[in-house]
Amino acid sequence: MSVYLRPGQSLDAGKIGEILTDGNGANPWKPHLHSGAEDIGFCAKMIDRGWVTVACQDRRVLGFIARQEDEVHSLYVAAQAQGAGIGRMLLDDAKAARDRLELWTFQLNTGAQRFYLREGFTEVKRTDGQSNDEKLPDIRYLWTRKAKT
Repeated sequence: MSVYLRPGQSLDAGKIGEILTDGNGANPWKPHLHSGAEDIGFCAKMIDRGWVTVACQDRRVLGFIARQEDEVHSLYVAAQAQGAGIGRMLLDDAKAARDRLELWTFQLNTGAQRFYLREGFTEVKRTDGQSNDEKLPDIRYLWTRKAKT
């Protein structure tokens, strides 16, 4: 069965909240600031705002991206679906809708850094993390569509 993308629906909040909680918990360096219930509530808000696209297979949610115009707020893939191109599929869909995308990732998240660089993003800024909730040093990335020549 092939993977397909669709807009997030209110009934997806539980599953994408679980993916978010599991993804954050998989990184021992990342502080746990929110409960699973709070993550579900946060995901429900992103869905209600129309930011969420989910990747599904056989009606199972495998990952999601939350994007508000040019800003990617979240991109998570369920652990069992990682390495199968789901993240790239979600990011390619976002790229098709915009001429530029921006996002943050933590400096300790070297896997995400490699992924974004491979996907054509460039680093534009580093901070000490004092402006984010986790207080962890982070990196701002930018992707822009190349002009056709």
